[in-house]
Amino acid sequence: MPFTDALPTLGDVVHGGAISSLIDTAAATAAWSGAEVPEKPRASTVGLTVDFLTPARGQGIKADARVVRRAGRGLCFCEVRVFAEDGTHVAQALVTYQL
Repeated sequence: MPFTDALPTLGDVVHGGAISSLIDTAAATAAWSGAEVPEKPRASTVGLTVDFLTPARGQGIKADARVVRRAGRGLCFCEVRVFAEDGTHVAQALVTYQL
């Protein structure tokens, strides 16, 4: 997610909500990868826990998501790590997604 003037919460710090949205999108993408997509897909985030480790200041961020476990009834547990452009680890999350 490139840095823009719409992202900061204060000064040049990327808003936690923007980071959380990126995390949710990355987890959904990971959850659907390798999954059989039905004709009318339905899915939702069941749980989202984010730990903010350090501020992302004035730079874009990227998310790296992976599936930790797939369980019954379409539940998918994902781990997401977020990094600033300079490589700083700014957040990590656990996301439960239902396909």
